Amino acid sequence: MDKFAIEGGVALRGEIEVSGAKNSALPALAACLLTEEPVFLHRIPRVRDVRTMEKLIAYTGASVERNGGPLKVVAKYLAAPEAPYDLVKTMRASSLVLGPLVARCGRARVSMPGGCAIGTRPINLHVAGLEHLGARIRQEHGYLEAEAPQGLRGAAVHFDRVTVTGTEDLMMAAALARGETILENAAQEPEVADLAALLAKMGASIEGAGTSTIRIRGVERLHGAEHTIIADRIEAGTFLIAGALTRGDLLVRGCVPEHLHALTVKLRQAGVTVEESGADALRVTTTGPLRSVDMTTEEYPGFATDLQAQFMALMTQAEGISLITEKIFENRFMHAPELIRMGANIRLDGRQAIVAGPRELTGANVIASDLRASASLVLAGLVARGRTVIDRVYHIDRGYERIEDKLSQVGARIQRVEAR
Repeated sequence: MDKFAIEGGVALRGEIEVSGAKNSALPALAACLLTEEPVFLHRIPRVRDVRTMEKLIAYTGASVERNGGPLKVVAKYLAAPEAPYDLVKTMRASSLVLGPLVARCGRARVSMPGGCAIGTRPINLHVAGLEHLGARIRQEHGYLEAEAPQGLRGAAVHFDRVTVTGTEDLMMAAALARGETILENAAQEPEVADLAALLAKMGASIEGAGTSTIRIRGVERLHGAEHTIIADRIEAGTFLIAGALTRGDLLVRGCVPEHLHALTVKLRQAGVTVEESGADALRVTTTGPLRSVDMTTEEYPGFATDLQAQFMALMTQAEGISLITEKIFENRFMHAPELIRMGANIRLDGRQAIVAGPRELTGANVIASDLRASASLVLAGLVARGRTVIDRVYHIDRGYERIEDKLSQVGARIQRVEAR
């Protein structure tokens, strides 16, 4: 398995470009299964999870082409409406194909998803929603077997808890259902609105995406379209924190500042200067001492759980005590023991982490346990004294496109050590 070797102590300076959003690309690829016609997707990031989804939709019978331009997907014939375990065992987002396949083919067989071990992400919300739309679903041998031989029909669906993938899955299924579907307590993330924008270009009738109530009026068929994926706000946020943490002067270009509001508020409270530089760029500088800030993760537009680990790395260098509360996933502090190995002063109490700083971090051998935890260790390595070696970086490859190259271009001393 590849590793990252980082020599810390260098301030990041220059410009860094944000890739397309992994969490937008995955449902967009799943949406391609809803039409027989070609769909062209721009700004699809080259990350491991996206490659897995490409293999998955190709398995169903779609063709996937990437010839230097946009990704072209043609799902004319879907001979195998199935997501087998061997393909999806490393990726939670595999459940996104359940709705499109049952809506298009009248049946689907999808392996229970894998991915990061950061807590419960119940598939039952997808299942209950599809059952409201008329699908018959049973679970056996590790698979979900869904059938709707007469097609899906519109219905009112209230999610018991906010679910991003559940909202996206039901929105795609409802696009081909008969009648109107109303999704209540829907996720409001930008990625949901981006999927709705793609579906609208394909001929779907959707209102309210980006709010807690989404209305979808089903149509008989969808057609091809061309769409550009939004910027990855989690990657952008990771780079903003990296610039602040290393006391650099970093311009993060190609992002959507509005999507990062919850983070930039906390950065400013911590003493970081954050400035908008045009419509698609943010600049961070840190000149004075960092101040401790309390933070609680919430669904969008709150502070993203996917930036919690990175923010914790920042707080190890802040003066005072910060209280970080994780409300989305119950097992998302697995990076804390690794940060402690590097010298951080962190105490865990259930879903809260108490971080006292500033503490000098020193390089160490650490292990990445999940995607965002690995990002926090990279950030800690950038500011640590000496050499940090991060094992299992395949986790970070799931969601960050060439992160070592991008950081190197702004001064970081980071290299990939390839497994032999």
